[in-house]
Amino acid sequence: MAETDFVTLLFLLGAGLWAGVQNALAGGGSFVTLPALMLAGLDARVANLTSTVALFPGQIASGLANRRLIGPVGPVPFRALLTTSLAGGAVGAGLLLVTPSDLFRALLPWLVLAATLLFARGAFGRPLRARHPGAWWIRAGQGLVAVYGGYFGGGIGFLMLALFTLGGAAVKVAQAGKNALAAAMNAAAAAVFAASGEVAWAPALALGAGALGGSWLGARLISRLPDSWLKRGVVALGLALFVGLLARGQAA
Repeated sequence: MAETDFVTLLFLLGAGLWAGVQNALAGGGSFVTLPALMLAGLDARVANLTSTVALFPGQIASGLANRRLIGPVGPVPFRALLTTSLAGGAVGAGLLLVTPSDLFRALLPWLVLAATLLFARGAFGRPLRARHPGAWWIRAGQGLVAVYGGYFGGGIGFLMLALFTLGGAAVKVAQAGKNALAAAMNAAAAAVFAASGEVAWAPALALGAGALGGSWLGARLISRLPDSWLKRGVVALGLALFVGLLARGQAA
């Protein structure tokens, strides 16, 4: 999209604000930005990579906020997980760039459904019992999460929470670690996307500005809004997006 009109930019600014608040409070901001970009006229694949570029600065801010809580996961030092996340995010981004748009459009509803179910499992399911897998399994698991994160990314937070708590990390350490590593894998993916020349920069900047403001606002609303309402809202939004994308694909 070479040119974006002012009304569309305002719409994307509002969508970014919503996504930033949602990410700060419960997660699932990409369920807002992805359809917003598609409504603005972007192809599904370009919308996905533009959303990643727009949201990663806010994720970096979230990761830095709790950096003092970051620590190792079982026998694996944080630095090793960081390296794995950066590499995996770049690989996933590369895979997205070589995926034909038609194929990604067909995959997108099912990726959204998978991400929604992962979110619901992490938000409302029973806590997983720690089995303390070895270092190799933790690093391999994080590598797969990072590749998925660079390719699509929905549900990566809950995947990492499950992996890190199984690895023996305390809940606060797991939370801080997943925020920082999500920022890392998305920063790597954003760098690959930026170099590809496929990013729609005007929509990305509007979304990103809104998301940064939304992250700040969300941090101040955390104590005022019921957590369960927010999580149910994310799941409902994800299911609605799945149905909408599936119907759109069948009508095309």
